[in-house]
Amino acid sequence: MPSVGEKQCEVVLVGCGAPKRGMGWYHGEQLLKAKCSSAKLCYVVEPWFLGGGASGPGGPEFAEYRKATEEKFGVVFCSSIAELPAVTAGAKRLALISGRTADNPKFLVECIKSGCSTIYLEKPGAPSVAELQTMKEQAKEANVKVLMGYNKNVCKFVRKAREFAAENAGSHITFVSNNTYENTPESLGECFERNAEGMLKNMAIHELALLASFFDVTVENIAEGTADKAFSSCQTLKGPSGKEWTDFDKIKFTIKTKSGKEVSVQADRCGGDTSYAKVEIGGEEKFRHSMPDEEDKANVDKLAEEYPGAMPYFFSQDPDYITVKEGAANYCANGVEPEGIATIDVAIEALRLAEHLTSTFKEQLS
Repeated sequence: MPSVGEKQCEVVLVGCGAPKRGMGWYHGEQLLKAKCSSAKLCYVVEPWFLGGGASGPGGPEFAEYRKATEEKFGVVFCSSIAELPAVTAGAKRLALISGRTADNPKFLVECIKSGCSTIYLEKPGAPSVAELQTMKEQAKEANVKVLMGYNKNVCKFVRKAREFAAENAGSHITFVSNNTYENTPESLGECFERNAEGMLKNMAIHELALLASFFDVTVENIAEGTADKAFSSCQTLKGPSGKEWTDFDKIKFTIKTKSGKEVSVQADRCGGDTSYAKVEIGGEEKFRHSMPDEEDKANVDKLAEEYPGAMPYFFSQDPDYITVKEGAANYCANGVEPEGIATIDVAIEALRLAEHLTSTFKEQLS
């Protein structure tokens, strides 16, 4: 196992996924490159590629990645959390859970048993509100802090749009989230099946977390939620398994709260690789800040060269992933309260909103 510094916690990455494809893999790359000073990657738990998926698609690439990472960094690979050794006296252990959403509730319980005192849980955390609430109680009983990988909570374009809106009366913010799937039945069908929890629980959950964090949006506080029918599209498509899935490939909606706030969200699976926030006053756009902005583009180009063929969204969100991980690790290792990072309470509200709004908008668009 790698040696851990005195102001560092040891990190267990649960659910690495395929190199260049899995979010967990990219978290691991940032940790191995020492981008988070309070964290040291010590263990990788990967049940699929060290089990049933070893000989399937991505299996050989994972085996190569494992060999190189063990040799160069001394990281220990395990097929289950149960294989982890006990935490040594005085050490602090952080679990970064980035597996399939359906596996997260089980992983959280196992990580608590393995001695993790802090858990960084990738969004949305669990398939349902009920499961996430149970996880919150389990962590609370064990005195374990759970922080969420909602990186847009800490990102620059959100902060700048909120600052502009706060200084200008009558402002209306729209958060725009885009992704780079091809607009074909094959590409979207694969996307729908892989992200079976649905677009609002998956892609647009970041924006729902922003609404819960900064705009007082709760299920009970919604006065009106309206889908933009001209923009939005809901389709039923076959996934690779042959099974049919119904989901939004794009959605735009506006929420008005009972407390008088108003905010919009626009998400498009095939919209490209730029996400942004815009502020309108009287229906006219007065401000826009994109991710990546000019300052970040040089970093994006550098990373694209370093990791050819990797998912493009890793690069545009690279600085924000570092901020959230370092916040969680600094809390685990040194007890420093993580500012602006979403808690499991925000995650529960975001998931409640996703469940409520999915049925509302499917009805409106049918």
